[in-house]
Amino acid sequence: MDKLIELIGDISRLWGKYGEMYLRGIGSTLILALVATLLGCVIGFACGVLNTIPYSSRDPLPKRFGLKLIRVLVRVYVEVFRGTPMVLQAVFIYYGLPYFTDNSVHFESVWTAAILIVSINTGAYMAESVRGGIISIDPGQTEGAKAIGMTHLQTMVKVILPQALRNIMPQIGNNFIINVKDTSVMFIISFTELFAAHRYIVGVNNMYFPSAAIEMIAYLTMTLLASVLLRWLEKLMDGPDNYQLVQTDQLVMTAGTYTHPKRGSNYDELSKEFRGRVKQSLKFGRNRGGR
Repeated sequence: MDKLIELIGDISRLWGKYGEMYLRGIGSTLILALVATLLGCVIGFACGVLNTIPYSSRDPLPKRFGLKLIRVLVRVYVEVFRGTPMVLQAVFIYYGLPYFTDNSVHFESVWTAAILIVSINTGAYMAESVRGGIISIDPGQTEGAKAIGMTHLQTMVKVILPQALRNIMPQIGNNFIINVKDTSVMFIISFTELFAAHRYIVGVNNMYFPSAAIEMIAYLTMTLLASVLLRWLEKLMDGPDNYQLVQTDQLVMTAGTYTHPKRGSNYDELSKEFRGRVKQSLKFGRNRGGR
């Protein structure tokens, strides 16, 4: 208990002295994770769509060759960035590009480098999620869209992708939460996010564990809030749990929902005319039967 009280006291002193630095780190972490996740989704959707464009042996050779080449390039990109740690990707992109180009290609801002690195990494994971989401849609949806004359692009944009987006929403949220935590490796390129702030503060006062406790609480708070917001967004996309049949539309003929038009002078006149025609028809039929 004494150690716990001492830890709380150390945390309070650290927060009182360096709270602004921690908050700046939290802000940088959230901005980087959000922007990189959005850009990664764009990259992933592009790769996923390109990777699922259908072709057959009857298509022209250039089309088949081009689509096969695209699929090979997407597969290489996905395997490389899913199979290597983000910290090494950051080193190769941030320090490798100037090294191989004799500093002709370099990053003017560490923000640009960090967003690019995390976005490309996220895009590799999202590419497979999008491909799986597209494949999971019933093929009858595509066949129905083609039957009414829709092109492949129209089918993807208006029929398949909206349904696939709902299916992969949990994975998008999961990638955002992962990015909130994985941005901590960006300290390797001197990006000042939450973990970098922790490293600086520890270097100044050597209070490693109290600062780590602040870090853990901050990361846990961010991920829990993100989980709550994402679940709310998923529920919003699902729509209401039950659907009430329309009661006011007179064209709805479902049993128990149809209501007659309001009875009035026009309705009564039409009814009389209709009954008169029915009587004439019946009379005509009886006369023919008698003959």
